[in-house]
Amino acid sequence: MDLEKHPAAPASAAPGLRASDADRDRIAQRLADALAEGRLNPEEHSERLDSLYELKTVDELEVLVRDLPAPGTGHPAAAYGAGAVGAAVPAGYAENVVAVCSSASRKGRWRPGAHTRAVSVMGDIEIDLTEAVFEQQVTEINVTCVLGNVEIRVPENVTLRGYGSGVLGNFEVRGESRGEPDPQAPVVIVRGFALLGNIEARPKRGARLVDLAHKLRKRPGG
Repeated sequence: MDLEKHPAAPASAAPGLRASDADRDRIAQRLADALAEGRLNPEEHSERLDSLYELKTVDELEVLVRDLPAPGTGHPAAAYGAGAVGAAVPAGYAENVVAVCSSASRKGRWRPGAHTRAVSVMGDIEIDLTEAVFEQQVTEINVTCVLGNVEIRVPENVTLRGYGSGVLGNFEVRGESRGEPDPQAPVVIVRGFALLGNIEARPKRGARLVDLAHKLRKRPGG
């Protein structure tokens, strides 16, 4: 056998390698950058993002970005929401919101990380993003709910998507957000599992990120 004519394939090129959450996060970020740079329109971004959580292997994921620049060659999107204060949330940071026989909430003027993990065991969790400052284009919330209740609210002009299920429980993401698609607006993905519990995500009527930015600019010192 002539080894020079048959070089061993690199480990990273293993065919059929199952995709991990980190692989999906990497592709999601590249799609978000492409949307912010105008390389993808909102419809194309939406189609590819839907496929992202249905495909199974790394090779299949790479097809979604093969016509886009390599990482590090584009320009990341700026924070969405005027008047932002405080330090930026590091990329990949995961915030935990836990309620065990209790209640917990995240609301008001806060900066959600790219990944937020919510766990409710016989408890109530409220995650309100209507006044949040988004540091990234795609924000993912992973929810586990057992005999509890988790409610997620987003502004009307944020794209809301859901991937999950319930066993003797309810997992409900109430469709697309209202209003005209905004290519610069964030995308919120809710992934979850409810066992004898309830997970519900929906837009909050009358709450829009652009309206919040306008109000902040009107405040003294804003």
